[in-house]
Order: sequence, then structure tokens, then C-alpha cells
Amino acid sequence: MSLLSEWNQACETEREEKEHKQYWNTYFEAEKQNYKKILADPTRVFEGKLSQLAEEFEMNPVVFTGFLDGINTSLKSEINMERLKETSPVKLDIDFEKLYYNMLEAKATWLSGLSEWDGVLSEERRKEIAAEWRASKQAVSSKVGRNDPCPCGSGKKYKKCCGIEK
Repeated sequence: MSLLSEWNQACETEREEKEHKQYWNTYFEAEKQNYKKILADPTRVFEGKLSQLAEEFEMNPVVFTGFLDGINTSLKSEINMERLKETSPVKLDIDFEKLYYNMLEAKATWLSGLSEWDGVLSEERRKEIAAEWRASKQAVSSKVGRNDPCPCGSGKKYKKCCGIEK
């Protein structure tokens, strides 16, 4: 069984509600500490065997694989998660703007709000990324309104031109 399959199985394991909350709270706290470590030195590219990095981040290899699954789309070169083994080489070369955007997308405020971001992206840039993220969530209609200029370029209102038969 692959490490990713083991991680997915651990996530889907039936637990009592209290145990379920404790499991995820423990994971989210460990994840938060990982990001604090990463953001503290944004010039560092963490690399090595998966088992070595898991140890450095104080996680077991299966849980660290779950962490990698979460950060994977923010890496400059994504990892093939299905093929990961404890001996697999892993390189965490992070696109920090993409990481911040993905944290907003995941609604992970406990991560996007970390004070360590101050040393990575300016507050202004984080606001710009947040605005881009919000804009990407807005519904955009390509429907022409009756009183809009006609898209054919005649200069008439749509209702008096191409929309006259509708």
C-alpha cells in the first residue's frame, strides 16, 4: 500500500466525534508548525528522502505524506504522490505566492494569517493575492442585457437591434 493510500485510509477511519476532532486538531497544529518553519527561512529549499524530511518536521512518514499532498500544488515542481515511498527524494521548492493563494482557497485562515508571512510576502502583495482570489470566486455573466449596447457593434441598444426578435 502506498504512503498516500495509508494517509487517505487514516483520514477516512471511523472515529468517535471527540477522537475525530482530536486527530484533526493534532494534525492542523503540526501542519501549522511546519509552515512556520518553512516561512521562517523562505530561501531554504527543503530536500532529502521523505523519511528524513518527515523526521525533520517531526511527523511520521504517512502523516508527512498528507502534508505533502496539501502543499503539492504550491510547489514549483509537483511530486507524484502515488509513487512516494519513504526512500523517495523530495524537494520542497515552494512558490510562495501560489501557496498563499492556495491557503486562501482552502480557507485555512490559521495558515494564511501566520505572522511569519511578513518576512515572505509584503502585506500589500498578500492583499493583492487575496483580491485576485476573491475575484476568481465572483460569478461573471456573459449575458447581454436588453439595454446594453448591441455586441454586433451597431451602436444601438441590444433590444432595438439583434435582440428585437427575442
